[in-house]
Amino acid sequence: MYVRDWLARRSVLAPDKTALIDAATDARLTYRQLDQRATRLAHALRQWYGVQPGERIAVLALNRNEILEAFFAAQKLTAILVPLNYRLTAAELSYILRDCQPRVLFYEEDFVPVIGELRKDLPECVWLSFAREGGVPSYEDILQRGTDAPLQVDEFDAEQPAMIIYTSGTTGHPKGALLSHRMLTWNSINTQLSWDLVSSDVTTCHAPLFHTGGFNVLTLPLLHLGGTVVMLRSFEPDAWLAAIEQYRCTVVFGVPTMFEMMRAAPGFATTDLGSLRFFISGGAPCPIPLIEAFQARGVQFTQGFGLTEVGPNCFKLDLQDAVRKAGSIGFPTFHSEARIVNKQGREVARGETGELLLRGLHVCSGYWQNQAATAAALRDGWFFTGDLARQDDEGYFYIAGRAKDMIITGGENVYPAEVEAVLHQHPAVASAAVIGLPDAKWGERVVAAIIQRADVSAEELIAFCQDKLARYKIPKRIFFVANFPLAGSGKIVKRLIKEEIERGQQSTS
Repeated sequence: MYVRDWLARRSVLAPDKTALIDAATDARLTYRQLDQRATRLAHALRQWYGVQPGERIAVLALNRNEILEAFFAAQKLTAILVPLNYRLTAAELSYILRDCQPRVLFYEEDFVPVIGELRKDLPECVWLSFAREGGVPSYEDILQRGTDAPLQVDEFDAEQPAMIIYTSGTTGHPKGALLSHRMLTWNSINTQLSWDLVSSDVTTCHAPLFHTGGFNVLTLPLLHLGGTVVMLRSFEPDAWLAAIEQYRCTVVFGVPTMFEMMRAAPGFATTDLGSLRFFISGGAPCPIPLIEAFQARGVQFTQGFGLTEVGPNCFKLDLQDAVRKAGSIGFPTFHSEARIVNKQGREVARGETGELLLRGLHVCSGYWQNQAATAAALRDGWFFTGDLARQDDEGYFYIAGRAKDMIITGGENVYPAEVEAVLHQHPAVASAAVIGLPDAKWGERVVAAIIQRADVSAEELIAFCQDKLARYKIPKRIFFVANFPLAGSGKIVKRLIKEEIERGQQSTS
């Protein structure tokens, strides 16, 4: 039996337990208070704004407790939350909004300019500000329109989507991963079992809530369990350290770039980290020197791995293996099954590389209004990740590469095709190939190799991308080449481009 309304159940079992803490103000919400606010919001959205089951509720904001209230309100309504990436340009957001067609969109003051550009694309959408704007009610005004009465729905099926998280697409357009009630429940169970989470655990939510790392690595699993989440508006290493010390956090997730920035922060050496049971690192392999630096402070590391569409908590490397098996993602979580197959779909031998397939109740339902992408990813019950993996002779899993050429920079996924599509819009560009090069701070940096049609400078091309791509997707360097190495099929061999650039044999910007 699936519980549709997690929060209502938790508010009965632990009404006075602290659920959320706003690190900026130290304001706290118990599970009873959080449930009351989410219930009031759900009633107001249904009665005043006509939100029906299956309709989308979008949010454009930095991290704040209200995003979680909107998620739980959506759960109560069997509506669908769509957290929007605030780092995207208006053009990028417009595509997503036209795709998901939200009934309601909440936004905060910082994004008023971009909201002004987006309104024309969604004439039927209700635009609601978290602050009061003229005669438009504020978020708190909206809550006062609701009631505390338990909210019922006519039908509930655990396969109904609870959330859509948009990920970059290899075709140049983002895809909306459908995260069902069933999926979120089983990701939570997997997380709790595999990382030994308990209701006394305290974590920070500093990764953006438009990202699966913000919502689904620890935040929702701990709220499901009855733990405490400390909300940070955004990632700042000094503020992160301060929150860990002040609120005695016990389990904290980050990507290696975040931990590198934490280690470099002035307060790292003096912050009291004694409350921590362990850090969880994901998004990219964690370097041994970084692990050892934290171990010297008495903090242990565990490595995880997953995807927005599958969990994301699919693998775990035990604490005792952090250095001995550095680079490994460990083993599948408790209720997760993994295979590594060759192009013919047959399992490869240990030591050989193939595509990683995952199966379990923590797998998404496919992609919003994209049957082709869904059929390509979900086959015979297995999710084809597009990631290349191998196992060593002890059975430990390793990610060997990304079959889809995905670049991970600072924990954010960048697909080359999306960047190439923008570069190809410039009249002086005959062809573009985007790759990732190693970067000490961000893991990888985005660079582009360009065949020119006419004279153009690297600075002009980078400026051309400014209003078309989020900042982290814009190439950091441009390399001009005469031609690209091609495979027999006519496809560009990006591996050879990367090798030539790294050897310094190309003209640089």
